[in-house]
Amino acid sequence: MGIDIGARTSKGVITEHNKIKAYCLIPSGINYRETAQRLREGLLAKASLSPGNIAYSVATGVGGQNVGFSQHQIAEFRCCARGINHSFPGVRTVIDVGETSSRVIRVDNKGRIVNFVVSEKCASGSGYFLQTIANVLRIGLEEVGPLSLKSKNPVAFTTGCAVFGESEAISRISEGFAKEDILAGVHRALANKISMLVGRVGFEEPCAISGSGGLDIGLIKVLEEELGFKLILPPQPQIITALGAAIMAEEMTK
Repeated sequence: MGIDIGARTSKGVITEHNKIKAYCLIPSGINYRETAQRLREGLLAKASLSPGNIAYSVATGVGGQNVGFSQHQIAEFRCCARGINHSFPGVRTVIDVGETSSRVIRVDNKGRIVNFVVSEKCASGSGYFLQTIANVLRIGLEEVGPLSLKSKNPVAFTTGCAVFGESEAISRISEGFAKEDILAGVHRALANKISMLVGRVGFEEPCAISGSGGLDIGLIKVLEEELGFKLILPPQPQIITALGAAIMAEEMTK
């Protein structure tokens, strides 16, 4: 079992013989220890298993230390690297756009980390920036990507800070700019920050995207334009890190 306790969403995966048997996503809330228990219960129910059926558990994420039932805790970027390598063995670079940070990881053919870089603590380099702007525009996060694709005149954001970016978005609304143009501008600002991370890590193709950012088709499109190549998208990009934790847990039983 792999448990990834994120700042906003927690993900869990159960594997059997290196294949996904069940996965589950729930809101993290404010009590990570209780969240981990609820996540385990949900996973076990989906897999029709009992706690005794789980040979080994690995925890990761910002709240990984609160997973009382895990035998091991491993850093997020290591789990992410192993998860993407398991899904796409040929991938050499991973762009992981999380809820509170973004990271770019270079991996070898066994999913081991060659190099990595993480965005600064400012939330404008993460999915939280998108959530903030979605709240300002009074739309659901799932609407952000499709709506941004309708943009004809993306707004240029002049700030690199999520807090000031929120104020700037409010100003653009009062000036009459369309929601889709504001969203497209946010995507361009985020893609620019990510492309700088890619430049620092030493890019190597093929490249995949994971994390919550992988659910945003608007961000993916702008990123591909910014970087000049197609991104490989996992079927469930949010669970890649939890999958990596589960794969490593399975290896530890051997």
